[in-house]
Amino acid sequence: MHKAALLALGAAAVLLAGPALGAERARAQIVDRQGVTVGEATLVESAHGVLIHVAAKGLPPGPKGIHIHGVGTCDDGAAGFVASKGHLNPGARPHGLMNPEGPDAGDLPNLFVHADGSAEAEFFTTFASLAGAAGRAAILDADGAALVIHENRDDHATQPIGGAGPRHFCGVISAE
Repeated sequence: MHKAALLALGAAAVLLAGPALGAERARAQIVDRQGVTVGEATLVESAHGVLIHVAAKGLPPGPKGIHIHGVGTCDDGAAGFVASKGHLNPGARPHGLMNPEGPDAGDLPNLFVHADGSAEAEFFTTFASLAGAAGRAAILDADGAALVIHENRDDHATQPIGGAGPRHFCGVISAE
């Protein structure tokens, strides 16, 4: 076999195998405050960050702040999911994708919910990693993390959460 053909086969094997990282995929079942499942998120590790796909139904229409919170629990829905604590933020950075001193590792763009209550979106963050690769914040650390959807739009600057308001939906992020 020619050297070029061997190199091509080797490259194809690497692409098919995917990145050689710790946890490569994670999932979150998104629930409302009553514990009813309204959607799901999948998280896939890449060499540069995490791709997050969110699909949900039964949400109030309009833009919603969505963030990665620093503790993996959604057990206190009636209390507003406050046990998930603040954003994933080991660097203690200010909130906001538009904040010159931010963002924190849990900041994401807004999720837009259609008039029928459905939402589907992909987000990519370079500030976090499932296992903490390349010095990024670890989503799957000892106390885990949660994906939280807020009542309002995040303005990406106001402290502490961009005016996003109460937490209405939550999903514990777990390795697959």
